[in-house]
Amino acid sequence: MLDNIVTYFSTLEQRPLERMTFLVGGLLFFWIIEGSIPLLQMHYKKTKWHHAAVNFAFTVIHLIIHTFLAVIIILLSDWCLKNNIGLAYWFNAGIIGTIIISFLVLDFFGGWLVHIVEHKVPLLWRFHVIHHADNNVDVTTGLRHHPIESIIRGIFFFAGIIVSGAPMYAVMIFQTILVVATAFTHANIALPTWLDKALSYVLVSPNMHKVHHHWKQPYTDTNYGAILSIWDRLLGTFAHLPHTEIKYGLDNYYPNEKDEDFILLMKKPFGKMNKEV
Repeated sequence: MLDNIVTYFSTLEQRPLERMTFLVGGLLFFWIIEGSIPLLQMHYKKTKWHHAAVNFAFTVIHLIIHTFLAVIIILLSDWCLKNNIGLAYWFNAGIIGTIIISFLVLDFFGGWLVHIVEHKVPLLWRFHVIHHADNNVDVTTGLRHHPIESIIRGIFFFAGIIVSGAPMYAVMIFQTILVVATAFTHANIALPTWLDKALSYVLVSPNMHKVHHHWKQPYTDTNYGAILSIWDRLLGTFAHLPHTEIKYGLDNYYPNEKDEDFILLMKKPFGKMNKEV
């Protein structure tokens, strides 16, 4: 069983259509659910389909960039294997241990650490703000990232591979779970309060991540986790806010009425911002 999992994920990067199935499947699954049990009433500028089209445009660009980043990921992973670089090799962790170590390190570097750095460094915030500019956070918001931010996140992910020594099967297991988790945490779904709270002790739950998208700081600068909530809880960046008090958008930096203007969203980080962090 374990060998089959390793074999499957070791070569998943070479099967882009199969990888796309996880992405599209996750989006469609939560798109349907959020239509049935919405958390908040959305106020789209035009329609939900137009809003989705804007965010999908960013998603397509992100996937194109990731195609090139994947080449570096494979080279780094193979380099770690050949040179015994990374925690998984230093601890001689075995398959299960390697998966756990890789998952923890990649989630820290590629999830929590890059996210908080993007919020704290003004130059990087200029690009990340495009993600926060969405006034209607739903499942399509998850991959709404400026192309430059996609590259920045890739660099931190490279660092996570070197530190963990993650082999390709561990990388692909993490990335597959991340794709589904991103759709889940951004989806406009109302889980039972007890379930959402229980999940949030270990995983980033929908309500927990929605606090991060609240329009006003300091709530915007909390709950940075991607999959695991443990980093926010351990490092003091966890915050709670009842979903009834959450309002999406930004209190500055970008005009909320232009949150679906694709051209302006692409250009804005290179121009004047109303306010820097």
